[in-house]
Amino acid sequence: MNILFAASEATPYIASGGLADVAGSLPAAVTQKGHDCRIVLPLYKGINPHFRASMTFITHMTVDVSWRKQYCGIFTAICNGVTYYFLDNEYYFGRDGIYGFFDDCERFVFYSRAVLEMLRYIDFKPDIINANDWQAAMIPVYYEVFYKYQQGYENIKNVFTIHNIQYQGNYGKEVLNEVMGLPMYHMSLLEYDGGVNMMKGAIETADKVTTVSPSYAWEILDPWYSHGMDRILRTKQYKLSGILNGIDVNGYDPETDEIIEKNYSARSTVGKKVCKAKLLAELGLQEGNEPVIGIVTRFVSHKGIDLIKYVFEDLIRVGFKFVILGSGEKIYEDFFKEMEWRYKDKVSVSLGFIPELSRKIYSGADMFLMPSQSEPCGLAQMIAMRYGTIPIVRETGGLRDTVRDCGGENGNGFTFKTYNAHDMFDACMRAKAAYEDKRGWNRIIKRDMAEDFSWANSAELYIKLYHELTDK
Repeated sequence: MNILFAASEATPYIASGGLADVAGSLPAAVTQKGHDCRIVLPLYKGINPHFRASMTFITHMTVDVSWRKQYCGIFTAICNGVTYYFLDNEYYFGRDGIYGFFDDCERFVFYSRAVLEMLRYIDFKPDIINANDWQAAMIPVYYEVFYKYQQGYENIKNVFTIHNIQYQGNYGKEVLNEVMGLPMYHMSLLEYDGGVNMMKGAIETADKVTTVSPSYAWEILDPWYSHGMDRILRTKQYKLSGILNGIDVNGYDPETDEIIEKNYSARSTVGKKVCKAKLLAELGLQEGNEPVIGIVTRFVSHKGIDLIKYVFEDLIRVGFKFVILGSGEKIYEDFFKEMEWRYKDKVSVSLGFIPELSRKIYSGADMFLMPSQSEPCGLAQMIAMRYGTIPIVRETGGLRDTVRDCGGENGNGFTFKTYNAHDMFDACMRAKAAYEDKRGWNRIIKRDMAEDFSWANSAELYIKLYHELTDK
């Protein structure tokens, strides 16, 4: 099959979150299984000049953005055996940053239309276009309205993947005519709750809708998780399925990771103790036998920071140490900095995005805390397990799909169900009791490190989904 993967970011070129990890890894895994999976990205100013130097200019074209005709250059490059296409327009993408501009609607309408126009100029006809999140949501809409019956566009199937349902591309109705250039009789495709919702348009027009974990696929049918999208999703439930994300198991490998203090494996975990001692020394924390909880997250409410705040000092009193890395809302940053000031020998807080330190936390902590209110998939708990750091998580989304409680058979972590601080505290205490049985704890570490979270499994499921559409 020929598959075109449309995303607004992808490693190693440009990244702001989990979408980039997926777009950078999944097409490579699909390609390794004998299919031709290519990626199309905007050509942002923020892409490193040494990556730009390896790009080849193909041609330029004109893209309709409502009544405007805009220039678009097409560049290409090959990375990790995968062909990338880059869509260039200095006005839309020659800016510092990826998102958060007043005209994001117009920028990504241009991108979506340009993806489809590009197919006239490249030697590649996709069987499947897999669009990701609201920034690419107009691709299936435009295909349905303008391209479906054009020569050269026959029988292309559209898949739309939701990575985070909170961000939907909501705008006023004026964008329909002024920016999107859609005939008013197609207004119903995008109209939702009195405005225009780009994600709703993709759900209406795509052949399949996927999410990044099986649990998230049924959770978003519930108003608690759906940010208002449950009504349309319930009517299109027959299209909906969830496929768990993978992680880059070669990039995150404690046996070969050059950033961590000492390499180790499931066969011999001695190096993990060295990593812990070095982490504590580096961050100025007391050495000792107490368990160290690692937290690497954004400081926002849906990550469950309120639960941590509520019982944080209780957890310190019962003998936990904390190593925390992240940034976000000031109220949470101030809270953690105050805790570090109060408990200098037990709490370390680093504000910001520091990839080297995150590796050291994954390898040096004993436990990894993720009490999320909602979690479409979550990669951190899988990375933590890869490094033998035992997750403590709330059973939601991808956390439910990857972490099995050690109270049952074959457990690989500690879980709690309700969004409640004392239930989280109880899960931490059960983890602490297990930690004190060194032989049993070592068994859990080895079990976690043996888990297979590679993209190979996810790629098989995506290929099966693509076959369901192309084999009809």
